[in-house]
Amino acid sequence: MTRILTLLTALILASPLQAEIKIQDVVSPKGVDAWLVEEHSIPFVSLEIRFKGGTNLDAPGKRGVTNLMMGLIEEGAGDMDARAFATAQESLAASYSFSAYNDSVAISAKFLTENRDQAVELLRTAITNPRFDQDAIERVREQVLSGIKSDLTDPKEIANRAFDKAAFGDHPYGSSRKGALESVASITRDDILAAYRGAFARDRLYVGAVGDITAAELSSLLDDLFAGLPQTGAPMIEHAKYQLTGGVTVIPFDTPQSVVVFGHEGITRDDPDFFAAYILNQILGGSNFSSRLMNEVREKRGLTYGVYSYLVPMDLGELYMGQVSSANDRVAQAIDVIRDEWARAASKGVTATELEQAKTYLTGAYPLRFDGNGPIADIMVGMQSQGLPIDYIATRNDRINAVTLEEINRVAARILRPQDLRFVVVGQPKGLEPSN
Repeated sequence: MTRILTLLTALILASPLQAEIKIQDVVSPKGVDAWLVEEHSIPFVSLEIRFKGGTNLDAPGKRGVTNLMMGLIEEGAGDMDARAFATAQESLAASYSFSAYNDSVAISAKFLTENRDQAVELLRTAITNPRFDQDAIERVREQVLSGIKSDLTDPKEIANRAFDKAAFGDHPYGSSRKGALESVASITRDDILAAYRGAFARDRLYVGAVGDITAAELSSLLDDLFAGLPQTGAPMIEHAKYQLTGGVTVIPFDTPQSVVVFGHEGITRDDPDFFAAYILNQILGGSNFSSRLMNEVREKRGLTYGVYSYLVPMDLGELYMGQVSSANDRVAQAIDVIRDEWARAASKGVTATELEQAKTYLTGAYPLRFDGNGPIADIMVGMQSQGLPIDYIATRNDRINAVTLEEINRVAARILRPQDLRFVVVGQPKGLEPSN
């Protein structure tokens, strides 16, 4: 057993992607579609499975039920209770994880080729026949409630929740996918079963597979794995309406450093201007120390250790967001600088040098994402669910490089709205007046 576990750990961390990723579109005899990258150099397979809908499908008054349900999937299945399921998984040196997100529920599986049939059968049992035993429900419920209580005292979580609530109101995006103390406490086993039946259906299924498996073998595996699922699940909900206007919200909290979440409405992933917007954000507040916000707020003025912005193109709504933390007596200045930089980029755009540096960084960093079977499978599932073409990996950097200075500056004027920026501040800021 120790040998198998050691081997599995090594394989999970093994070999980065080769120079070229060849993706095959595999359709099983029963119509399950998956994308496959064959890699036979190591006896190991990664599966990424995603069902669209996610915690957005929570029933009214039962916020958090999908999150709780996903936490229970491996707490017993078929004739196995939680302990027996864990023992079976360990004996196969297989790894499964079950996660809930706003727009999807996700399953990650990793297993050795020699144990593939048994590992897939165990996963099939978990997906198609979870037990939802009452003792497991109470145990996982307590874990979720503990996490919610912790979030209630976390300034960053408080700021994010307040922004989301103000931005999206009663839409699921307006509340935590974990739910609230009251809603989670009220969830019954019947609620969990209803959430399971609504989430796990073939009409919202995406699969990515990478590793030591052929297209024919994957085709058979798909039909075995998902045969017990219904064709359709719960209806998808409507698009979220963005409700926030510009201004400042202050939430008093006893801390020497204020936490700030800021943003406004964003851009969809399928918008023709998305690549230009993506590069623009890298220049304005992206993930490295050369961004304008980092330079102006941290390097020149020493107002923070870090500030960044990011695009959030969700399935049912889109945001352009950012975060910063600063001492209570300096946070007002940090907000002024952020707003000024937002306005400067909107009115004057970026320079040719900034554009070329951003392109170099983004195209050079892209291959680093493909650092193993699991990440490649996850990227492929993301591509499928976003409606991206199967050749996206090969053409993505070309699309980045095709963006012109004229284009990016047009997009900056279009999507950057300094007057619409809403800053949610959690702390005891000095010299900062809240506004509606």
